[in-house]
Amino acid sequence: MYALIYDEHNLDESKKKVISVHGTREESDKALFQRQNDLGKRVYECNTRIVWTDKAVDADDVLDISEFVTWHAGEDIPEGELNSDSD
Repeated sequence: MYALIYDEHNLDESKKKVISVHGTREESDKALFQRQNDLGKRVYECNTRIVWTDKAVDADDVLDISEFVTWHAGEDIPEGELNSDSD
């Protein structure tokens, strides 16, 4: 399942709170867009990202970084996500 997690990108914090869960990437994209609008912030300011997990979770659960990945196996990864922004 796909989940929106709260992530401040703090490498010392391995636990991430689940904001919501979704069955598809498209549903999670819509939820992320709605969260952005609700908070009145840009996506990178929301400290929220979409992840894939095999673990059954609900909103307000906590995931360890070992329990999720950014992309589901076999999922088409956008070209912009494949390469680093740095030289």
